[in-house]
Amino acid sequence: MDELQEKRRRIRDLMQYAVPDEQRAQADDLLIIFRDDRLALTVLDEFYRYLPEAQDDWIKELRLVGRKAGIFLLAAVTSLDAYLYLISSEGIEFHGSMQEGYLEKELLNFFDFPSAELFCEQAGKIENFPVYEPIQIDFDTCPACHAATGEEHELGCPIEVCPWCGGQLIHCECRFAQLDLEEMTTDQDLIHFEELLQQKGRLVYTPEQRPTFADEGPGIELE
Repeated sequence: MDELQEKRRRIRDLMQYAVPDEQRAQADDLLIIFRDDRLALTVLDEFYRYLPEAQDDWIKELRLVGRKAGIFLLAAVTSLDAYLYLISSEGIEFHGSMQEGYLEKELLNFFDFPSAELFCEQAGKIENFPVYEPIQIDFDTCPACHAATGEEHELGCPIEVCPWCGGQLIHCECRFAQLDLEEMTTDQDLIHFEELLQQKGRLVYTPEQRPTFADEGPGIELE
């Protein structure tokens, strides 16, 4: 958790210079709500470091504009505007103001918006998009790789269930048995194993897979 603690500390420091005194308590409340949500903290950190309008402002709430395959399009709603951020476990990209009503064609297609015109119309009212909830209370989201219910996990996710034995895929011995290897040492081994997984039928994320105490990304130990 050291990384999240450091990020929260940095966000608090940045808010001292960006958030008007009369709004500081509300800005702090939002940070508390998302204190253990890696995606939300990344958006807060990015916003307060770069302040899109280059003036004092603060995030009032986060809205979910789109999500697919562990990739989220979030709107940071502020006192001045709402700003789009493309965020995943791989990183974050700023995609401008929602008031502009513009989204790149590639993203429109990826998030299944029928047309640029419809997105522009929807973007005119932030209430058209649901409030983003912390990963910890959103049971329809894998807390490790952020796959939605019914989506495949990111390969290597500690919550994915093995389709052969029903155990934890990253810890069971099935990968070695299926590849007839004692260990996986090359990228080709990984590609071959992924092909075998697809042939067998990967088990998609369901809320029942969610552990009581879960990490927020591959490589972080479960408690």
